[in-house]
Parts: sequence; structure tokens; C-alpha cells
Amino acid sequence: MSTDLRQMKKGAFSLSILSASLKIFWLFSSLFFYLYGPFIPTTTKDPVVSTTPDTDGHSPNGHGPPNGHNPNVSLSLLQLHIQEQYVVMENEIIAVTISNPMGFVTGIQYHGIENLLDVTNPEDDRGYWDVVWNTAGAKGTKGMFDRIEATDFKVIVQNDEQIELSFSRTYNSSSGDGVVPLNVDKRFVILRNSSGFYSYAIYEHLKEWPAFNIDNTRIAFKPRKDKFRYMVVADERQRFMPLPDDRKPPRGVALEYPEAVLLVDPIEPEFKGEVDDKYQYGCESKDTRVHGWISNDPPIGIWQITASEEYRSGGPLKQVLTSHVGPASLTVFHSAHYAGAAMVIRFGSNEAWKKVYGPVFIHINSLPEKEDPLGLWQNAKQQMAAEVQSWPYNFPASKDFIKADQRGTVSGRLMIRERYVSNESIPASGAYVGLALPGELGSWQTESKGYQFWSRADENGHFTLENVLSGNYSLNGWVYNFISEYQYDAFITVTPGIAIDVGELVFEPPRDGPTLWEIGIPDRTAAEFYVPDPNPKFINKLFVNHSDKFRQYGLWERYAELYPKEDLVYTVDQSDYKKDWFFAQVNRKIDDNNTYVGTTWKIEFKIDSPDTHGTYKLRLALATAHAAELQVRVNDAQTVTPLFTTGVIGKDNTIARHGIHGLYRFYTVDIPGSELVAGNNTIFLTQTNDQGPFVGIMYDYIRLEGPLTS
Repeated sequence: MSTDLRQMKKGAFSLSILSASLKIFWLFSSLFFYLYGPFIPTTTKDPVVSTTPDTDGHSPNGHGPPNGHNPNVSLSLLQLHIQEQYVVMENEIIAVTISNPMGFVTGIQYHGIENLLDVTNPEDDRGYWDVVWNTAGAKGTKGMFDRIEATDFKVIVQNDEQIELSFSRTYNSSSGDGVVPLNVDKRFVILRNSSGFYSYAIYEHLKEWPAFNIDNTRIAFKPRKDKFRYMVVADERQRFMPLPDDRKPPRGVALEYPEAVLLVDPIEPEFKGEVDDKYQYGCESKDTRVHGWISNDPPIGIWQITASEEYRSGGPLKQVLTSHVGPASLTVFHSAHYAGAAMVIRFGSNEAWKKVYGPVFIHINSLPEKEDPLGLWQNAKQQMAAEVQSWPYNFPASKDFIKADQRGTVSGRLMIRERYVSNESIPASGAYVGLALPGELGSWQTESKGYQFWSRADENGHFTLENVLSGNYSLNGWVYNFISEYQYDAFITVTPGIAIDVGELVFEPPRDGPTLWEIGIPDRTAAEFYVPDPNPKFINKLFVNHSDKFRQYGLWERYAELYPKEDLVYTVDQSDYKKDWFFAQVNRKIDDNNTYVGTTWKIEFKIDSPDTHGTYKLRLALATAHAAELQVRVNDAQTVTPLFTTGVIGKDNTIARHGIHGLYRFYTVDIPGSELVAGNNTIFLTQTNDQGPFVGIMYDYIRLEGPLTS
């Protein structure tokens, strides 16, 4: 492997700018296009050779458009070649080959490379849309995998500015239970002077069709593993990646769940002893607008850019997969990850539904050989900013993609009234405010059928939600450092072109009395608590001395090492939650036979003179739960009936998947003052389900309030 990328350093790259005379020269010399190819990764960039199919309609290797330049074919702005088995759409920069009529992206030709996608994969496993679904009533989150294979091809738009192609499949009720009851129309768009192409899809379920569930849907691309070895998910999460071959036995050994593999004999020794796990590279939806892969030879990047999260399920904090070993690059539109069965989309037998996913931009960029390849990442971020600025796009031809002039705006100001913080209402600075389909408080976390629109309030609490689709919505919000969340007490109806100002809204977080003590920060994650170092035998080098230390494998096992006999005890006014509160209340392993026991954590505190006639409030904010039951007792750990129990909650699987949070849950426990004594008191937090290492909870924040005061 080339060593250039191994020495890459983070930082902005100053893009090379060709002279104006050279740009003019490009316009008049197709020979120059061929000889020099694309060098500047910008939106108006990179002419490449035009290609045309061979007479038999196939490329030389059968995997994509032919390589080379035919001097007898003139260069036009856009070209479309319809063949018996392939459709090739190309502009001055790239050529994209799609199987006809299936709609799988089989090849991307760029910068003299005939195919950026992995030609060792089958043609339906290079660039594709897929859906995981199940019949109505099915339990769990694992269903039937459908790599959506279209049956009809149609040219929607073809002119000097745009080509848009449709690859569709219409559901036939006579097909039986083996086919997902959806109409799917996959669209692919290429624009003039654009270094990349777009894809979006329209899913439709008619009222008379069978009930069913959707567990997962996404678009995936598989770049060449011999070239794309450096993965970038974020500024602080990027690295050389192992090869997919390293994960297979005997080079790799599956750990306690199959996605995590210990590399024991990798092809390149530098990866030996590392753990590879795709979940270590997941991101919150709000942070997944650009990610991808870099090739060093030649310096080329392939990126997925999402200009909006409006079509994704679960709001801005929903965690989704991004890029991982393969190389694989994903845009996940809906998944049950970090949420479980509560996130599954369930359709009734008399339920009509239609939704547009995307468009997603597949951006390709390049640099001269001697330039720092990390400049490709800087350019990809610049391209992402330009795509966001252009949202909603004006080019999609489907009437189901709603343009800007048919959308509305909702604005207002969110204030916080919390008398133990301030005598007056204060601005909800930095609050997340969003619109989702109507539902109960917090239901936006698992809402999956509609669209969501989110924004951050400014320092004065003002917010604006732009480009909102017509419909009825609940207005929701939450603020860091305050428990629970806000929901407006009326539905908001958005119509085309309307601007709604909801005025000043007031959020009153739950509060009855003064804070006696608190543990953690109300930020919806467990990140502020103690995250241990990993077992040296199971590390990912990227996360050594990293702010996302919680992404290391096997941290749940460290609890038993820290607390081999007795569980965690936290003493108010003495303990420090950053050091003394383990980030997850997991089961403790007690022997080498993988026997686990539930755990009881103690919070010890003093009250000089409890109000025996009053009611104390224990506020419990949970960052995640997985098959857990949390019971609360006060001053008597042996009492049969707990003061409070959550019942069995959660299928988030966050502990196993290094997520630090899943679904947010909030509880208030009433503690009669008569249960407390003068002097030392103890609250017992018991997680009762002892079935395995991944059962447990992560706390977000705990607070004890005294009785109501005037």
C-alpha cells in the first residue's frame, strides 16, 4: 500500500485554481480533456473524456462504460447511451453505468479509472437501494432483505442541463407474501458540470394492499477495495481501514456479537490485534451530511452527501451507520438501530402512504498527484455546504418532490420558566426545535412515516424552521441542561407558501422543589460519566486518547473488573460523577462460564431534617435502555415491592453498539418524606434482568428535589 496517506495530517487544503486561459482551452480541445482529465474538485469542475458504448452495447470488461476516447464522437454537455443491459449517463466529468432495467449502479468512470466501484462484487452489490421488511405482526427488527430490483426503465428528462432516469417496480397483489407491498421508483440524476450524480426514490403503499413492516431502508455504494483504503466520517474520526478479507476466518475472529471482529492475522500486520466493528463509525443524523472514502493512487474521493435530514426517521439525534469496512458507504433513511422494535414502521391494511427519500449526492473529487489527499475531505465539506445551501433542490422531476415555493416556514421564540434557575423566563439558547407528525410528548424519537424539520434556537431563543412540507405537525423542543422536553399544545398546519409565527412559547421543565443533589448533566447522553479504558486486547487504535472513548469494544466487561464483588456506591458531596459513576449500569460477570448477575447501585446522601409530611421527587432521565428493568428502593434494599419500577424497557442495544445514547426516557419517582430519616439515606437503583452482558441502562441525569416550597 502507498505510504502517502499514512502521513496525512488534518487541516484545510488550499485548492489549486487553473488559469482562465486553460479553462477556455478546455472548451475547445477534447484532446486536452483526455490527456489531463479532472484536477479541481469544485462544482464547476473537472471535464473528462466523453465516452460512447461499443457497437455491441458493452464496455471492454463488461462492467461499465468503455474506457478511452473516440475521436469521431463529439463532446456534448450531457450524453445518454441506452443499451440492452446497461444505461450510461455522463457529463463532462463522470460517466455512470446503471443496469437496465434493474437500476443497480454497476460502474462509475472518472479521471481515467474505468470503474470506481468494486468490480469483484456482483453487479447488484456495487450501488443499490435496499429495504428490510416483514409481514404484519412480525416481532423484532430482522426481516426479509430486498435489494430493490426494478422492472421498468424510463427516461424522465434529457436535455443540455440534466438527465433524469427512472427505474421502477410496481407491486402486484398476486405476487404473494414474498414481495414487499410497495411501489418503488428509483431516480438517478446527472447535471451539467457536476462532479457526481444524485439519487432519490419514491416509496408508495396503496390503501388496498397488505399490511407490512419496514425495518430498514438505505442506499449503499461499494468502492474498490484495492484503492479506497482511507475512510472519513468526521474531522476527528478518520483512518486507514482494514480490508474486508481481514474480517473473515481465520484472519478474523467474531467476538461476542458478529459485527465485532478481532483481527488476528490481517493481511497488513499493522491492524493485528484491533477490533473492527461497523457500529464504531455510526453518527447522529445531524452529523452525517458527508462521509466517504479516499484513494491515494490516484488521489480521488467518493462521498455521500445529504443536504437535508427531513426524510430521515427519528429526528436529529437518531444514530445511523455511515461508512465502514468493505469499503462500504451508506445513507440510511430509516433503521431500528439504537431504538429497537419501537422504530419499526408498521403499516395497516387500509393505510395509504407515500414518501420521497433523498436526493442524495454521490460526489467524486480528485487532486493532482503531489497534493495532500486530505484536501479531498476539505473539498467534500465545502461541497456539502453548497448542497445544503441549495436545498430544497429545484431539479428533481418527480411531482412528489416538493419545491421551495410549495413549502412553508414556522418561526417563534422559545423561553424557559424555571423558578429555581431564574425568577424570570430565560431564552432557550441553543434549543433544538422541530416539527414532526402529531403524537405524544417525545414521540418524534420513533416517528418514521412522515418528514421532520429541525433547527437550533439562537442565543435569544429565536428559531426558524424553513422549507416545511404541507401538513399537520406537533412542535417539539428540548434544551441542554434542562430535563424532559417541550411540546406545543396545538397542532401546526403548514400550507404552501405560508409563514407561521407562533410567537413566544414557554417551556416549564418538570420541577417541584429545590435541588438537594444531582448526578450528571441533562444532555440526553451518558458521555459525561466515567468511561473506562478498553482491554488492551480489544482496541480500535482510532479511539485511543480520543474524545469518543466510549466507542471502544468490550467496555461492559470493565465494570466487573472495577466492581468484582460489590456494586457501585456513589456518595453525594464526596463522589465525582466523572470518575465514580460508571457510564452504563450493566450486569456483572461473575465467572468464566459467562454467568451474569443484575446490579444494584447505591446513592448515599444526608438529610438533616426530612419533611416527613412532604413528598420528595426523584427525577430519572435515561439515555438508553436495553431489555432492562430499573427498580427504585429507599433505605431498604430487601423490600419485596420496590417504590418504583420501569417494567422491562428498551431494545436500543446501545451498550453493544458503542452509542452512548439511544432513546431518551424520563421518569419521576415520588418519595414520601416518611421514607427518609435524619442523617444518612440510601437510594437503591436495581437493574433486575441478568440475561447477558448487553442488558442494562445508561443514565442521562438524576436529581432529587425537596418538597414543594412556596
